[in-house]
Amino acid sequence: MSAASLLSIRGLHAAYGNIEALKGVDLDIAPGEIVALIGSNGAGKSTLMMSVFGKPRAKSGVIEFDGCNITQIPTHFVARLRIAQSPEGRRVFPRMSVAENLQMGADAVEGNTPAERAASLDRVLALFPRLKERLTQRGGTLSGGEQQMLAIGRALMSRPRLLMLDEPSLGLAPLIARQIFDAIRTLNKQDGLTVLIVEQNANHALKLAHRGYVMVNGLITMSGTGAELLARPEIRAAYLEGGRH
Repeated sequence: MSAASLLSIRGLHAAYGNIEALKGVDLDIAPGEIVALIGSNGAGKSTLMMSVFGKPRAKSGVIEFDGCNITQIPTHFVARLRIAQSPEGRRVFPRMSVAENLQMGADAVEGNTPAERAASLDRVLALFPRLKERLTQRGGTLSGGEQQMLAIGRALMSRPRLLMLDEPSLGLAPLIARQIFDAIRTLNKQDGLTVLIVEQNANHALKLAHRGYVMVNGLITMSGTGAELLARPEIRAAYLEGGRH
């Protein structure tokens, strides 16, 4: 692992049954970076993110976080290291209120004091004022954009060192998607939060990210700064000009 990396993945292989989803992936994220992972549907992006939590468990390779090998540790121990995820599809608790959903995020890790929980809640509600207006409303009654805000807010309640976001703009209107990306940028600039973002929306993701990786069929095929990848004609042809913007 590089001394500058917070998360380092080396030679990662993972599979669902007999289907190999990751075929030897290398990836690094330095503290305070936003790193984007782009690629088409089925490329293995979500699998890579989930493998950090051991679902699926790595068949081979190494995942290190802050110098510790976490490749085979249980999922709940990974969360205790303050790695948080906002999953694809949001997965809010539909019968719980917004406040209860946020509380679940704080409960995911041990050691948060009442003052820290209160400060985390204040931070989330400042970042997403719409949630403050809906604290008593059930999560399942929120709009898609509000549910995405809630999913990110729930992850932030654990005071993460690494925030992993899986398709945060999926299915959202352009204005709401921009608000989500603006919130991610704010978290990074003001709080120094390290972020891994998995996105099909390559344009938004690479403009937001310090660095990016391109995944094709379970392999990293290209990497560089966000600006470098946006400028490459093969990226524009595959993910921008003929694809999703």
